[in-house]
Amino acid sequence: MTDDIRTKKLINAPEDIITHALEGMIAAHPDMLTIEGATGRAVVAKDGPRDGKVGVIIGGGSGHEPAFAGYVGRGLADAAAVGNVFASPSPEQILDAAKAADGGAGVFFLYGNYTGDVMNFDMAAEACERLGIPARSVQVTDDVASAPKGREDERRGIAGDFFVFKIAGAAAEQGRDLDACVAAAQSANDNCRSMGVALTACSMPQTGKLNFEIGHNEMEIGMGVHGEPGMRRGPLETADAVTDELMGMILDDMALDTGDEVAVLVNGLGATGQLELYIIHRRVAQILAERGVSIHYAWVGEYCTSLEMAGASVTLLKLDADLKNLLDTPCRTPALTVAGALAPKGTRTARHHESAAETTRIDRSLLKTDGIITPERFRTMMLAVADAIFANRDWLSELDGVIGDGDHGVTMDIGFAAVRQGFDTPRDETITQMCDRMGKVFLDAVGASSGPLYASAFQSAGAAVSDRLNLDAAAMVAWIEGLSDGIVARGGACVGEKTMVDAYVPAVNAAKAALGAGADITDCLNAATIGAKEGRDYTATIESKRGRSKKLGDRSIGHMDPGAASAHVILATLQKAVSAF
Repeated sequence: MTDDIRTKKLINAPEDIITHALEGMIAAHPDMLTIEGATGRAVVAKDGPRDGKVGVIIGGGSGHEPAFAGYVGRGLADAAAVGNVFASPSPEQILDAAKAADGGAGVFFLYGNYTGDVMNFDMAAEACERLGIPARSVQVTDDVASAPKGREDERRGIAGDFFVFKIAGAAAEQGRDLDACVAAAQSANDNCRSMGVALTACSMPQTGKLNFEIGHNEMEIGMGVHGEPGMRRGPLETADAVTDELMGMILDDMALDTGDEVAVLVNGLGATGQLELYIIHRRVAQILAERGVSIHYAWVGEYCTSLEMAGASVTLLKLDADLKNLLDTPCRTPALTVAGALAPKGTRTARHHESAAETTRIDRSLLKTDGIITPERFRTMMLAVADAIFANRDWLSELDGVIGDGDHGVTMDIGFAAVRQGFDTPRDETITQMCDRMGKVFLDAVGASSGPLYASAFQSAGAAVSDRLNLDAAAMVAWIEGLSDGIVARGGACVGEKTMVDAYVPAVNAAKAALGAGADITDCLNAATIGAKEGRDYTATIESKRGRSKKLGDRSIGHMDPGAASAHVILATLQKAVSAF
């Protein structure tokens, strides 16, 4: 049975894959790359950052190698923030990269247009501004399959990252200011289109399970680089027929006339060899020649992969004089070298980026002490949640694999494992202080979309009970409502959009109704659990309106939202733990 199949990977331990890969990368390219910052996730060009130059920072989840760290080097990115597999880097990891790249002329973030990346990079940009570092961002939106024409700002970023990163890095290398670098990158993004096809699934290293199922004689047109389902699934066709469909979608979306010039990227997704990629490029070149469009330069190989997925994508960048000049500007990175003379290395002055540490003193004599949930019991409850998330990790990832990228269970487990580690040694803390610490360690460990959402949730929940030492029924309900409010405030989702909010809001409503009827803390939590389960199950009946699964439209109906599922796991575990007190 396919449920019993585990993929083979040459790793040591799943929890060490990013650290070990980065160590190997730095050892392979010691002349070009180094690691800077306390998080250990900022890969920095040795001769990139310098005084007076705009700092170019790229980033995203691992599993797409050589993206993203492979494009760090002279003339391209000054630094890359490296996230967990298929998960955005955290704000702290991004901030480490920004500090390393800061040359006093501002920093510039470039990343794919995914919910988690947008939230984490926005939080990092806010942190940069607080440190006095001007920060700007451009999201790459080249994937034609992910939204129709006229809604380009909703599209995903896939292999078009390659061209947008190259153009931005060249603009900074030429000494353009921050606004001009942003304008060049935006121009590249506006003139870049991609389409992809997947032939097989990929698998998360932590689970060893395929993210989705696809028949041995099937292909999926328009699949994303995280295994997000595409536009259509059908029988495997010839290379020419597949390329005709990919190019047809691109050319319908991109205005190309006789005499125009383009750059081409034929990109392998991880398990499709150069032999097949050249066959695809053969047909791409024929189609462009038939239209009177010339190819200025073509790259054929693996530039933005999806772990071990078999498949390919085609990307076109329509060139004007400036984009052509920037594309031809020399660079030297592990994954891309454009020949030419590089200017002498400039001066890099060490900069000290300090922010005031926030310390809050709490007068415990003013806190309310009624209620059975003491800080120590609250700690026990959170450790139980961490255990429950681990136990349900694979199931949550399987749910996510159907409508997303297959990492939700893994990501939640990484976050709660960090919480567990933080709670290994008991501290004399209030519940509010514990919540603040949980939010920080979760965010630092995870990134992705879950990181900012649960960081905001824990902080909001802690603030809701800041007048308490212990929690009674009313305070417990207020804490759950704080969780929900924090998630809504950070993510902006509403009930009916197929997200974790669909579980948390009915949980809050049910708990408040029980409290109003005189229920004790156990019964309030039981009501919340029932409400969350009803909301979780409701998500299977509706179309997704948020996140990666939004691209599926009505294909998302019939599948439970993994975030709503994990919300139910959390509340059910809290109810069980309190019942045991």
